[in-house]
Amino acid sequence: MANKKELNVEEKLRAIYSLQLIDSKIDEIRNVRGELPLEVEDLEDEVTGLSKRLDKLNEDLENIDNLIKEKKNNIEDHKASIKKYTDQQKNVRNNREFNSLSKEIEFQELEIQLAEKHIKEMKASLEGKKAIVTETKERLASKENHLKHKKAELSDIMSETEKEENFLLSKSEEFRGKIEARLLEAYDRIRTNVRNGLAVVSIERGASAGSFFTIPPQTQMEIAGRKKIITDEHSGRILVDSALADEERQKMEQLFSKM
Repeated sequence: MANKKELNVEEKLRAIYSLQLIDSKIDEIRNVRGELPLEVEDLEDEVTGLSKRLDKLNEDLENIDNLIKEKKNNIEDHKASIKKYTDQQKNVRNNREFNSLSKEIEFQELEIQLAEKHIKEMKASLEGKKAIVTETKERLASKENHLKHKKAELSDIMSETEKEENFLLSKSEEFRGKIEARLLEAYDRIRTNVRNGLAVVSIERGASAGSFFTIPPQTQMEIAGRKKIITDEHSGRILVDSALADEERQKMEQLFSKM
């Protein structure tokens, strides 16, 4: 903390601009990856979802198959009952007993018809689900293949950039350690709020870099004097003079060459 308090304004400006150059380099590396990590994550979620769906469909197929077997067994039981009641009719003593057994036979026949109807419906459902299973398997295989290629692509990019990024991250932390907390908070807040992540910019042709708004000559002189930290009234970015920016860029280019 003592080192942070000892920095004068110019040293603060140099440290914060160097940090910006390092963080912008990290942004470049991450932009090379683009949306690839998110694509891989989304594909992994899709593969997981399709796998779970396939498991559930296969479970449904097994349950329907078991129900069909159960209904077929019930039909055999009903047929056995019909045979039993038919045999009993041969030995009845009166019409009342005969009619009672006839009703039992009729009931069993109705149960068979109902079971056969259910079997027919379940077989149709089974065929429908089998078609969905086939389609889901094809989609899963396609997504798994796509995921495999995307992972390989990401792995290649990561192997190319990981070392550079880790080096830059360590340097970013090193420079952050030189900057007082309040200035660092402002830097992080501005970086979050601007599209290109540039919280610190230099003066170019009388305007802040990337802006068309001219900075008054008096303000430009104050910025060049490096006696206080000045922000752009239009964008809120911290401003540094072009000479300081050139000097720090040269230092950072030497640093980047070590990657």
